Amino acid sequence: MPVRIKICGLSTPDTIAACAHAGASHIGFNFYPPSPRFVSAEQAAKLSEGVPATLQKVGVFVDADDAFLAQMVEAGKLDAIQLHGKETPARAAEVCARFDLPVWKVLSVENEEDIAQAAEYSDTADFLLFDAKTPKGSALPGGMGHSFDWNLLKAYHGPLQWGLAGGLTADNVAEAINATGAQLVDTSSGVESAPGIKDAAMIETFCKAALS
Repeated sequence: MPVRIKICGLSTPDTIAACAHAGASHIGFNFYPPSPRFVSAEQAAKLSEGVPATLQKVGVFVDADDAFLAQMVEAGKLDAIQLHGKETPARAAEVCARFDLPVWKVLSVENEEDIAQAAEYSDTADFLLFDAKTPKGSALPGGMGHSFDWNLLKAYHGPLQWGLAGGLTADNVAEAINATGAQLVDTSSGVESAPGIKDAAMIETFCKAALS
């Protein structure tokens, strides 16, 4: 099965179109206000109108409450909810039950202990996304271009499907897929010309490298 591709932090119709044209399977709307990739409910509503059926819309949230989740799920017509904060397994289960959408849980990885946390979400999340742990004191939980030792993923043998994020670019994504067997690859800063500014040509190059 070909690897699936998620381009995260989309904010313009032309880059959404570029994702569809290049063969991506998912796009991410960032609903974390401190992020340079943040989109408002109004922006998400307008963007979602032009998303082709070939792309699944994933909302990225960081420790959001139910009211905020509900607002953005409706605005963005989301197909999945990505929890990128410190959400516990119990919270993941609550979100799944409340919104009846697939829940993706991001696990920040630095060592084998971080991989081991995946077992705690086996019954409460639908998908795991292994991302690089950001340095202490970082304002953002991801999207900073950091990667981690992909060999650590050999320790994961759980039942959930999973994806790989963290520092992926057109130059290393094929290597990452070959090294890990990732079922999905996720990039944000790796296809940007500046923080929060997606580049259509970089999106195309990334997807081509991932699918080669």
